[in-house]
Amino acid sequence: MNPLDFLWLFFIIVSLQPILRQRIIDASRQKAISKLEEERGSRVILLVHRQETMSLLGFPLMRYIDVNDSEQVLRAIHLTDPEVPLDLIVHTPGGLVLAALQIARALKRHKAHVTVFVPHYAMSGGTLIALAADEIVMSPHAVLGPLDPQLGKYPAPSLLRVTKDKPIEHIDDETFILADMAGKATRQLQEAIADILKENFDSEKSEELARKLTEGHWTHDYPITPETALDLGLNVSTEMPELVYQLMSLYPQPVRRMPSVEYVPEPRTSRERVN
Repeated sequence: MNPLDFLWLFFIIVSLQPILRQRIIDASRQKAISKLEEERGSRVILLVHRQETMSLLGFPLMRYIDVNDSEQVLRAIHLTDPEVPLDLIVHTPGGLVLAALQIARALKRHKAHVTVFVPHYAMSGGTLIALAADEIVMSPHAVLGPLDPQLGKYPAPSLLRVTKDKPIEHIDDETFILADMAGKATRQLQEAIADILKENFDSEKSEELARKLTEGHWTHDYPITPETALDLGLNVSTEMPELVYQLMSLYPQPVRRMPSVEYVPEPRTSRERVN
């Protein structure tokens, strides 16, 4: 074999390496999902979005809950016997209300026990999905988020506050239109949340919780910790199965130039002290 053949072979191996690595990761995920299903006797579904993905021409591409996600989750639920528990692992910055609400309502209608696991964060639409579960399992440092609707770059509660606090002659037509849409969006989402919560709370409590999550009590990115979620009355546990963390490690960040966090990926005990 001449040097040119070696060179071509090298380029072929290098070009195939990412594909082979992805195949190995995919197979490892399926194995881990099957193991978790066997341990818990459930259907395991993962809804995972990386907020930072590979960039295109220097611009980051963001992923969020969309209608394709809702179609896939609904399909998985449809393929699950009503008597089989559902375990949904959620890691997302949020997304479309329509898609998140479809998933939440499908979870609520499932007859068997539904658990939503939040290993790191489930903001906005992810929180809406979590509210539909019989039980929410969060890691001690995981967070949920408020559900106030966002109209473009403006939060709905802020738009409504402008029309209440500012003299009418100082408000332009576009702001009035946005405020009208904000009022409708907030009311519709409150009704949906109250409906989702009605089996776990009485009507007064479910409506109160719906208002608190949507009316701008916090900023949209406010972290709702397990302790805050318990104070709100949600059924929250912090007993996260170790296999869920292992599954999340099999969803690595897409191509990056340099890692922003790095460590030796092995358990470290207090006895391993260097003298």
